[in-house]
Amino acid sequence: MYVQDKNMSTVTTHRRSRSKRFNLRATARQEKLIRTVAQQQGMNVTEFILESACKEAEQALVDQQQFNLSPTQWKAFAEALDRPVKSKPKLKRLLTEPSILEKPA
Repeated sequence: MYVQDKNMSTVTTHRRSRSKRFNLRATARQEKLIRTVAQQQGMNVTEFILESACKEAEQALVDQQQFNLSPTQWKAFAEALDRPVKSKPKLKRLLTEPSILEKPA
């Protein structure tokens, strides 16, 4: 089981706290690769897979929450946010009319 510290880094908790199981299948090549790298990093396969998966999951969450822009891109983005609102009648109608799922049959 893994928990996140304040800096979103993966932290391993004690082995006894693990209570959930993942079952997965791998090719012979994938298994060899994972075993080799886990051993090189002084981990067992479970620790390596969990740490790798948690790092990827954390990064996916971060990617959904922030994005990086160059100064030029940031300026264009800020200008777009500051522009006056344009009336979009079709969008307004789409968002205010009942959907086909809400209309009586």
